[in-house]
Amino acid sequence: MKFVDEAIIHVYAGNGGNGCVGFRREKFIPFGGPDGGDGGAGGNVWLLADEGLNTLVDFRHQRVFRAQRGENGMGRQMSGKAGADTVIRVPVGTVVFNTATDEEIGDLTAHGQRLLVAQGGQGGQGNMHFKTSVNRAPRKATPGQPGDERELKLELKVLADVGLLGFPNAGKSTLVRAVSAATPKVADYPFTTLQPHLGVVRIGPDQSFVIADIPGLIEGAADGAGLGIQFLKHVARTRLLLHVVDIAPLDGVTDPVAEIRAIEKELKGYDPKLLKRPRWLVFNKADLLAPEERDKAAKAIVRTLRWKQPWYLVSAIAREGTWPLCLDIQRFFDEQRREAGEAAR
Repeated sequence: MKFVDEAIIHVYAGNGGNGCVGFRREKFIPFGGPDGGDGGAGGNVWLLADEGLNTLVDFRHQRVFRAQRGENGMGRQMSGKAGADTVIRVPVGTVVFNTATDEEIGDLTAHGQRLLVAQGGQGGQGNMHFKTSVNRAPRKATPGQPGDERELKLELKVLADVGLLGFPNAGKSTLVRAVSAATPKVADYPFTTLQPHLGVVRIGPDQSFVIADIPGLIEGAADGAGLGIQFLKHVARTRLLLHVVDIAPLDGVTDPVAEIRAIEKELKGYDPKLLKRPRWLVFNKADLLAPEERDKAAKAIVRTLRWKQPWYLVSAIAREGTWPLCLDIQRFFDEQRREAGEAAR
């Protein structure tokens, strides 16, 4: 299935039904008086988060959604039936914006969560409401109110605990394959990853986390170059970023330090808050260097960057060093949960 993470839809809530002008007509009751009923309320439009969905591709085919109109009021003080609601299923992680105001309406982050995006109109009042001591036979009723009409932008941000960053061909997809059952495409040319991939890393019976692989970034990404900037929103929810670096570039001239700083520049251009998030360096492709050179090269980069956060030396393709990395990630999340629990208490 094609991955689609943005969509524009139009939603129309139901109009309210009109009030009724009616009079009681029964044998032996010549002056029954007004008995026109109220119109029914129009149906609402809701969004419902569904964990069974993982893309917005369905909205490429259907973009207009309408709720049912309320029925008109009737005689004998009978109110019209309310219009049926329309429920639109969307993936968990969908953010909803009003395109007219660019305002965020809501963020659906849990399965079963509902969000009202268009309110149905109220039904009109029948003439029984307008009877007074001086107007015993009113012929006045009010029309139903119109329902809301909105154009919405849906933006999907995948829910993952760990997000991978790095230049094309740094080995992000290989790392995801090494630590999870996910199978993103791997090849020896850039931009093999064209859409985000999620993998579940299982450490123990009750210990696991979700890792997200996004397309590689290049310089100028914050200005629209390349593919990765289109998907950076998918790491916006992550609690930990892994910055994957090719420690042994095949061309012999690429500088890993320059690449790391280039990615940091693009993160700052996209959202400066991402730079403040926990970010670990993962030096990949260590198998291409002699054992005595690996640690030396990694430490040289760390010293040049004055790096203070954790860093790791791995070979994703050979699965060397990946398990200790996963264990440390799980410990990091366990510690976060423990601290959150203590703060709550």
